[in-house]
Amino acid sequence: MSTIQRPYGTFDILPEEVGTWQYIESVVRDTAKRYGFGEIRFPTFEATELFSRGVGDTSDIVQKEMYTFNDRDKRTLTLRPEGTACVVRSIIENGLVFGAMPLKLFYIANFFRHEKAQKGRSREFWQFGCEIFGSSGAEADATAILLAKAVFDKLGIKGVALHLNSIGCPECRPAYREKLVAYLNENIASLCPTCVERMKTNPLRVLDCKNESCRAVSERAPKSAEHLCGECERHFSALRGLLDDNGADYIVDTSIVRGLDYYTRTVFEFIDPTIGAQSTICGGGRYSGLVSELGGPETDAVGFGMGITRLIAALENSGVQVPKNAVPDIYIAPLGEKAKIKAFSLAQKLRGLGVYAETDLCGRSLKAQMKYADKIGAKHNLVIGDNELETGQSSLKSMSGGGTVLVGLDADEVLRAVKE
Repeated sequence: MSTIQRPYGTFDILPEEVGTWQYIESVVRDTAKRYGFGEIRFPTFEATELFSRGVGDTSDIVQKEMYTFNDRDKRTLTLRPEGTACVVRSIIENGLVFGAMPLKLFYIANFFRHEKAQKGRSREFWQFGCEIFGSSGAEADATAILLAKAVFDKLGIKGVALHLNSIGCPECRPAYREKLVAYLNENIASLCPTCVERMKTNPLRVLDCKNESCRAVSERAPKSAEHLCGECERHFSALRGLLDDNGADYIVDTSIVRGLDYYTRTVFEFIDPTIGAQSTICGGGRYSGLVSELGGPETDAVGFGMGITRLIAALENSGVQVPKNAVPDIYIAPLGEKAKIKAFSLAQKLRGLGVYAETDLCGRSLKAQMKYADKIGAKHNLVIGDNELETGQSSLKSMSGGGTVLVGLDADEVLRAVKE
């Protein structure tokens, strides 16, 4: 019988890897809370309409990548492909959108997209995301960007570059769109079939295409940042000023448009060229029309999503040493049935006192137990046999060559000796 393997495009996170994930998550949570963000959690699946309306029918996510199914009640549901629409749905449904503003929320969650698996891109992936609701000012955009930068700085990731653009608003974008479509039509022979279709639905997406001939066309295309209305220009200028004042270097990159339909004005990406083709480690922007599109009041908003696996790759490429997984403070090795009972009870009491304690569960010989204790990196070992049970004492040995000390078989006494 053949073995069952994990689904294509997914991966296991093994015990020796989990420590890195937990470290990143702790840095993310601590940094987000220092910026005043509260954590939100939302369902793994949502009504399909949430994403078709919120993410946009013209996006690749909705057209090609969603995991959609009918449940037994014949409702159409979708595994969440991104987080922003989920957060917006939640704050509308739970009334948070009518509370004190600005509302600042963050999440750490897994998402699902049916796309070609490759380095830095999988069908199940994890993101840290933040959302700020209720502020139209550039200060909110700057807060989101500086929060992302603070995470990179805290983790010690080097060489990440902030790319920044403004794609305008419903007032100025139609005129820019008209100019862009006219230009693309003049160069339609050089566009890939996908971009020819995008011209009809969301021509800005052509500027994001990675096809070489399309990129050549994009480089000569009209620039959104050069066709902004007065309000959008003032907003973009204010944002750049805030970033300048707070030591955040950036590159104005007119090719940054982001792949979702809901973005307006600010769009940005943090790019790390050392992690390969999927070099965007964080991306986001402003989406001031999304809350009303999903049934809430007119509400300004800005946020981002940051890929956890790409963060891990960036950490490795920056040579950052992540704190290792905890190792046992003590391994208690029993010899005989009575000793096994005593060792098990002592380990349990030590755990209650905050000590990471291990003991034998497999009936191994003393030699095999010592080999196992060394393999799992135990800091101390304590052997209990008939003689130790009779005297009520044993030698606590340091596994790093620090010598031995005689201790009683009492949890409090062992605790003191282990912590010294």
